[in-house]
Amino acid sequence: MNHAHHVYRDRRAALLKSMRDHAGGGLALVPTAAEVARNRDSLFPYRHDSYFYYLSGFPEPEALVALVASSDGDKHVLFCREKNEEREIWDGFRYGPDAAREIFGFDEAYPIAELDGRLADLAADRPALFTPLGLAPAWDRKVADTLNAVRDRVRTGVTAPEAVVDVRVTLDQMRLVKDPHEIALMRKAAAISGDAHRRAMASARPGQHEYEVEAELSHEFLRQGAQAVAYSSIVASGPNACVLHYRDNNRLMHDGDLLLIDAGCEYHGYASDITRSFPVNGRFTGPQRDIYELVLESQLACLDAIKPGAEFHAYHAVAERVLAQGFIDLGLCKGTLDEVLEQGTYKQFYMHRAGHWLGMDVHDAGLYRAKGESMRLAPGMVLTVEPGAYIRAADNVPERFANIGVRIEDDVVVTADGYDNLTASTPKTVADVEAACRR
Repeated sequence: MNHAHHVYRDRRAALLKSMRDHAGGGLALVPTAAEVARNRDSLFPYRHDSYFYYLSGFPEPEALVALVASSDGDKHVLFCREKNEEREIWDGFRYGPDAAREIFGFDEAYPIAELDGRLADLAADRPALFTPLGLAPAWDRKVADTLNAVRDRVRTGVTAPEAVVDVRVTLDQMRLVKDPHEIALMRKAAAISGDAHRRAMASARPGQHEYEVEAELSHEFLRQGAQAVAYSSIVASGPNACVLHYRDNNRLMHDGDLLLIDAGCEYHGYASDITRSFPVNGRFTGPQRDIYELVLESQLACLDAIKPGAEFHAYHAVAERVLAQGFIDLGLCKGTLDEVLEQGTYKQFYMHRAGHWLGMDVHDAGLYRAKGESMRLAPGMVLTVEPGAYIRAADNVPERFANIGVRIEDDVVVTADGYDNLTASTPKTVADVEAACRR
């Protein structure tokens, strides 16, 4: 078994242990994602299911992990596509069950075509079935059919699982704390994305379209081996920077525009998520600099709030306080800080959370609140830190600030004594940003 694949076997073992603790054993079934048609016979680029990949490291479609926790020992089983010389000529290499079992560290592997025939046997006499519920109608139907097939055998002395448990509850808790293997991949993803943002700063200029800058990002991602984006890149100039999930990326950029780029690659299944905002012509105007310095101040204050034991929501409250005070100082909000926070008038200019969990998914698995309490940060958790200010033109907005949108976002891993900023090398101070824009 390949060294890296010990990581996946260890995760499967941890899930099996939790199945014993939870229900005295059982069967876990975790399918990967289906291939999705784009049009006619063209498919969207394939992306595995994150939970399946977390447990297997197996990249192919039409596959499923089955884990058996029973009194006579644990069993790691993989179902996958068979070797098929003709299909491989058309579509590329397939591992096949024998090689996959060996390479990915499974005890048994079978062709996916045998899944339906084997499911009832696997599920018989198991106290519980652990599987994603509501993942897809076709999968829910297969789960129901399997349970019914076992129940149909009840006169032969077999019992069906009494409980059906959503396996994602346990996997979400596991995925929330990243292991060293995951952090290394996320560090690489962050480094590639940081280089892409630096490239965008160096290449962007008035007279280009936003998509020309997007092309530079894509070039850098692909050049360094990241063949997918973690989410659709946002390249938002001028008034578009005030649209939080702007995706058209087709506006002509003008001298004097600010450009907000929120873009990150996916590397070996792990996301990065960086936002930087910079002047298209390389020099901040006075009002742009005022808003930028305020957002940077709030972002640095948020980072200071990240340490083990801190509540997840604490740094969001920090962002709100710093930004609200800044909006008062700039004349965008009226009243005292407490009044502005209580009345929520700052939300005209800052209306989203200061960050989210990050991992295999850009908005990653894991609760934010449990039993009414904010989750507390612990070493190995990875989160984004991304306050912003979006000053849309309005009757109560001085014209000099109209249509300025700024967000600054880093990816950080919580450490034993604070945090490690995975995206720290991406230019962020006014001086560094302007230097990176010089050609």
